[in-house]
Formats: sequence, structure tokens, C-alpha cells
Amino acid sequence: MREIVLDTETTGLDALRGDRLVEIGCVEMFNHMPTGQTYHVYINPERDMPQEAFAVHGLSTEFLADKPLFAAVADEFLEFIGDAPLIIHNASFDIGFINMELDRLKRAAIPCERLVDTLLLARRKHPGVSNRLDDLCSRYAIDNSRRTKHGALLDAELLAEVYIDLIGARQSSLILAETERTQIHVVEVTRRVREVPLASRITVEEREAHRAFVATLGDHPLWAEFKDAD
Repeated sequence: MREIVLDTETTGLDALRGDRLVEIGCVEMFNHMPTGQTYHVYINPERDMPQEAFAVHGLSTEFLADKPLFAAVADEFLEFIGDAPLIIHNASFDIGFINMELDRLKRAAIPCERLVDTLLLARRKHPGVSNRLDDLCSRYAIDNSRRTKHGALLDAELLAEVYIDLIGARQSSLILAETERTQIHVVEVTRRVREVPLASRITVEEREAHRAFVATLGDHPLWAEFKDAD
């Protein structure tokens, strides 16, 4: 099954009040395993970048000035995600911004039925504690040291790792990751050999009876290969 892990960055928190998308990052998964295929784009929001948002992701008005508008990348984005389920942390936030951009282009909205919200999954699995992406990375011993600021593609990559742990797919898929959580110990076992073999518990009469039986099994019975074994 193909799935897309998705994250966005924006100019603020409210798409209904003029905040816009500035970055989209996607990671493709197949049968809960990252395939290595990704989609990433920066987007010109056609407005200024508030200082509060810049402090979160570090994307300035000047940096985004020469980036494409969403209209220019909408087709390739929609082609990449296809009809796959979308794995998103706090899905209503990201999909709200994406659907607002699609609405500006008179394009169909992405339906909620396609969304898998990892924040809701985490709250069910870990009730009563914080379930931010950083918290989940710490809980599952996922290295997020590169995450000095929010970035859509990096956050999607981290979320893909979190999602595997949240649904228990890491164990079922037998993923042997080179992390501090996984240690493989190889123990060399030396077979002990008795100095004096134990005496056979088969009597002479039983051995002869077995030989006579084997002789009745045809010209090349399998047991004949072992008839002289101790």
C-alpha cells in the first residue's frame, strides 16, 4: 500500500485570515517502508513573512521572493500524492492550508477521508502527555538533532519514522535500524564433546532385528546407510 507522509510550513496559523503556504515536503512510503522518493518545494506566498513565523522555520520574504507560486506547482504536487492516504501530524492544519490554495485555483479539495492524523494516533496511544513531533522523536529514540528549525521535508522524514513506531510496523516489518535501540549480539557457542562416549542402550538382539527388518525394504533402503552407525 502506497502512503504519503506530508508536512507544510506557512506564514502563520490561520489560512482563513490570509496566511499562506511557503513549503511542502512529502515522503513516499510503500507497505510502511520509505521508498526514498520525496517531493519538496518552496512557494512564494505573495505576502510578507511575519517575524513569528520566520522564527519557527527561518524562511524569509527575500528567500521566497523568487520561488514559484502554488499555481505553478499544483499539478506536480497533486501528481506526486496521487490518491494515496496522507499521513500528517495535526492534519487539519496542513490540509486546511493546502485546500485553501486549491480553492483559489478552483481545484477540488483533498477530502478528509484520505487523512491519517498522527497526532490523534499519538494521543490515543500516549494519553495525558505532550505528543509534539519532537516529543515523539524522543519517546521512540529517533534522532532529530538536525531539527534546529522546522522544515517541511525534514519534518516529513521524521514523521515517517514516528508513524512506523506508532502503528507498530517497525517490529512487524523486521526493520533492523542502526540506532541505539537496536543491538545485535553474536555469541560463539563451542560444542562440547564427551571424552568417553556413552554406551549404546540398544541390545545386540534389537540391532539384529532392525537389520533383518531393513533387509525387507528393497535394494537401496535409506536405513541401510546407517546400519553400521553406532
